[in-house]
Amino acid sequence: MQSDPDRLLNKHQELTHSEGLQVRSHVQRSTDDGFVNTLMLEGYDVPFKYLRQKQYKNLASQRVNLTYYPTTESVAGMEIEVMKVVRIKVY
Repeated sequence: MQSDPDRLLNKHQELTHSEGLQVRSHVQRSTDDGFVNTLMLEGYDVPFKYLRQKQYKNLASQRVNLTYYPTTESVAGMEIEVMKVVRIKVY
């Protein structure tokens, strides 16, 4: 039986799975849709974003496994690269 990330990776070729990443900072912002969470990770200069319906515990200094894909977002008229997280596991 395949694990959840393996099934996702086989189904969607653009996804990337990384394990044991150290969270440098974690910010949560309230929106109409829920809470937008933004992670900055050790060794990466790009933000990792995901949406949750409820507020989550602070993940700063935690290790996480992520499944994500790259996308762009317009901020103040500039296009920036962000990673859209589809699966996160904290350990």
